[in-house]
Amino acid sequence: MNLEHKKQEVAPFSVFILRIVRYSLFALMLIFISVLIGVIGYRYFGKLNWVDSFYMSCMILTGMGPVADMTTKGAKLFSSFYALYSGVAFLSITAVFFTPIIHRLLHILHVEETERQT
Repeated sequence: MNLEHKKQEVAPFSVFILRIVRYSLFALMLIFISVLIGVIGYRYFGKLNWVDSFYMSCMILTGMGPVADMTTKGAKLFSSFYALYSGVAFLSITAVFFTPIIHRLLHILHVEETERQT
């Protein structure tokens, strides 16, 4: 997933769209893996059914907070570590998703600035 260097021209729009699709798919894969970790953990440690595990995992991953009470020490520990992981994962996945857009904007601004100087 290479991006053009600041001395290169701005990529064509079709390349930009393809790049957005690739980065979006990668972000979706990270979301899927993160939710899967949560579902399996809440199913195993929290003894929740599959739907409740999915619901709890999604709520924690998006920062909305827990919806079920964890009663065992293992469930509380998993929930705590999953919440810490989710905070970092959410910010990282957001960064991955917006990388091509921000890069293109900054690249266009840099090219315009360079053209004005010459």
